[in-house]
Amino acid sequence: MTPFITIDGRKIGPDHKPYIIAEMSANHNGSIERAFQTIEMAKRAGADAIKMQSYTADTITLNCHSDEFQIKGGLWDGRTLYDLYQEAHTPFEWHKPLFDKAHDVGITLFSTPFDFTAVDLLEDLNAPAYKIASFEAVDLPLIRYVAQTGKPMIISTGMANGDEIAEAVATARDNGCEQLVLLHCISAYPAPASQSHLRTIPDLAEKFGVIGGLSDHTLGTTVSVAAVALGASVIEKHVTLSRNEPGPDSTFSLEPDELTSLCRDTEAAWQSLGQAGYQLKEAEKGNVQFRRSLYVAQDIKKGETLNSDNVRSVRPGFGLAPKHYDAVMGRIALSDIPAGTALNWELISK
Repeated sequence: MTPFITIDGRKIGPDHKPYIIAEMSANHNGSIERAFQTIEMAKRAGADAIKMQSYTADTITLNCHSDEFQIKGGLWDGRTLYDLYQEAHTPFEWHKPLFDKAHDVGITLFSTPFDFTAVDLLEDLNAPAYKIASFEAVDLPLIRYVAQTGKPMIISTGMANGDEIAEAVATARDNGCEQLVLLHCISAYPAPASQSHLRTIPDLAEKFGVIGGLSDHTLGTTVSVAAVALGASVIEKHVTLSRNEPGPDSTFSLEPDELTSLCRDTEAAWQSLGQAGYQLKEAEKGNVQFRRSLYVAQDIKKGETLNSDNVRSVRPGFGLAPKHYDAVMGRIALSDIPAGTALNWELISK
């Protein structure tokens, strides 16, 4: 597996703390000022990057009202695709001001392009990386075009089967992408935690030799923290300034305090992984003295025999280890030994 990739100078991989992407998506609600505020919020919360989506209604779908273009069920029931994307898109003319804002704030900004014109725009803005959305993971011409930029690529795998993921990976690599992340994803909004199947994350990483992560659409942060414990190096979550201000994605997005918790708790989960080993840990050293050991429980006169009444295994741990209990039974005291003495070999016969 690739040990790490680098986006905008930040190393991303198992040996580095989780890379947290705050997905703004449509939660600017049509206001560039709200988009600016979301960028500032993501930085304050501790996210590594903020991501947007680059499309227009005309580049992502057709202005068609036939049954196939109607959304049935879920959050966006009854709307046409064109109507939804017309509301949700981030205007192309906003992109440069948003990149400038992210630069001023000091947070990485990149985007999900949905067609070649979006890639061209993002290349003009020197985007440091690209994200391929789950629904576009089967768009091999788009993946090829993005790969040819030579930038790091993150692909969400929601709805894709093993063969489709393999095709996407091969297309990316064959066209120059050397830094690749695959995000396990359940493309439901919100996604039920019970269907998250997080054990897929390490399997993806091993099977395809990539950095693994999670694009998390579940409610809250628990699933993301669990993903890090299973090896996720990248976590992507939708964010909003407030779920009380309705937007297309707000109901399953994190508010600022939740994003702060996500950044803190995923790093703590990663730190807790450490390395497999059984040596004494630094934090334990002060407590070694409180383990059990063999102590004299009653005064023993010189020449007397050690027995179960005058020797006990107790705390603290300055005497012989309890494993020597049977070996000292029946031995003779070489001198007077007062009660409370930590037993050692020099006090008793051989």
